[in-house]
Amino acid sequence: MKKSILILGTAILMGSSIFASCSKESDEMTPVKDMTIAQYASSDANFSTLVQALAKANLVNVLNGEGNFTVLAPTNEAFSNLFTKLGVTGIADLSAETLTPILLYHVLGEEKKSTMLSEGYYNTLSPAQGSFASLMISLNDGVKINKETTVVAADVDVKNGVIHAIDKVLLPPTVVDQAVSNDSFSILVQAVVKAGLAGTLSGNGPFTIFAPTNAAFQALFTKLGISGLNDLTAEQLVPILKYHVVSGNVRSNQLTAGSVATLNGSFNVTLSPSPKINNSSDILATDVQATNGVIHVIDEVLLPSK
Repeated sequence: MKKSILILGTAILMGSSIFASCSKESDEMTPVKDMTIAQYASSDANFSTLVQALAKANLVNVLNGEGNFTVLAPTNEAFSNLFTKLGVTGIADLSAETLTPILLYHVLGEEKKSTMLSEGYYNTLSPAQGSFASLMISLNDGVKINKETTVVAADVDVKNGVIHAIDKVLLPPTVVDQAVSNDSFSILVQAVVKAGLAGTLSGNGPFTIFAPTNAAFQALFTKLGISGLNDLTAEQLVPILKYHVVSGNVRSNQLTAGSVATLNGSFNVTLSPSPKINNSSDILATDVQATNGVIHVIDEVLLPSK
């Protein structure tokens, strides 16, 4: 915990130069605490590309409005790197329809200063399958979002929320992306790739994934008397993995007790006294929302009967 606080403090100190520099003279008389998120972004040259994107997506009024938002604000350099990745020259090459879900994926509907952040999933305001896409916060090596994006400056406290500067533009994730972003699913990701299912599960879906943790896979390896995935063929992995996939975007409040059809047979769900699958696997966490489906975390690898 002390390490996390120290890391967060370092991010705040490092960020002071980013947030203090390049403010326009016209805004110097307005205290930061009296600015809205959109006003502050407009006052800081480090966020000029973000401001252009917000204007094109018609989101300026949202971030000028009342509320308690947390905005993970990509720097100009972060946007330049995205443009290179996408093979475009700038904001002009991206439509409002493309920008809107991306920008909303950087906004939480509640204020979270750095000291209020804990490891886990947070819902953004980016629409996904009738809900909102989730992102993952980790604190092991600075403040990381979805494993690869770093908070480089924290806690600009403005009138309608707080801003944290980040070094990479976040893209709304598929279920595969969500799994890749969480080290607890590293064996699952390897299995999906080996089975040749990554492309399918990155498609339109929607899919509901009951995702076994690394510990669940290690328990399976022990049970089977093998050392790891290298001892299982793709042909063996495919039916096992498909047994963890349900068609549709089934969130936890839509789960019902009884038989549930997967892409390879059916399993049984019980909800009382606690949610279980086949009377043995506990559902540890629910509703990790992606653009093409949702993930529920389980503590046992499910094996189909056939």
